[in-house]
Amino acid sequence: MILPLPWGVIVGALLGAIVGSFLATIVRRFPEGRSALGGRSACETCGTTLRARDLVPVLSYLLARGRCRHCGAAVASEHLKIELAAAAIGAACLALLPLGQGLSLAFMGWLLLVLGWIDAKHLWLPDGLVVALALAGLLLGEVATGVPLADRLIGGAAGFGFLAALRLAHQRLRGIEGMGAGDPKLMGAIGLWSGWWLLAPILLVASVGLLGVALATGAHREPAREYPLGSALAAAAFAVTLASTLFL
Repeated sequence: MILPLPWGVIVGALLGAIVGSFLATIVRRFPEGRSALGGRSACETCGTTLRARDLVPVLSYLLARGRCRHCGAAVASEHLKIELAAAAIGAACLALLPLGQGLSLAFMGWLLLVLGWIDAKHLWLPDGLVVALALAGLLLGEVATGVPLADRLIGGAAGFGFLAALRLAHQRLRGIEGMGAGDPKLMGAIGLWSGWWLLAPILLVASVGLLGVALATGAHREPAREYPLGSALAAAAFAVTLASTLFL
């Protein structure tokens, strides 16, 4: 069942914004070793515990004009950005795909969003979140993409194996680490959703996108600059996988 277009957008956006609020908490707490499940949400400046009206995704931020109601300190716009990104993922999936498939693919997109965001910010892909993406791919991959389990298992092995071999070859030839250890793991987890035949398009789109960002920002002039390949892979994986479900 495909929801009528306006309802698909509305339901998907609302659900995505709610999920995005939790994802923003993960992004803020996970790198500090804090659980996103434990403890009440509080202002990061004054420590005042936030009430329900302060935690309505997107709306609370806009009504408070991005400031804490108690101390007036600016609230990190990262919360709003992640909520809007998650809302866009939900809206696209539920508007364009049957309900079960849309929810499954949106779940993939939300996991990729938090992984890509953390990598862009910290150049780090937490193993726990990558494992969650991999397990979800095993359970929901066929619903989301229609790809049989055997092809997704091959995709997982091929995705990890190719980037792991590339990373090892670079280390041996150049004597330095050219890729983080998390990138092959992420590519393997992606393969458990997409299957093996989408790995090449995903890697191509990610590489071109990362190169485009580097050229546009002038970052290519900094020889020691590190690039978040995981973020590019995450964005490319969702975009290519969604396109494949619609057009292939």
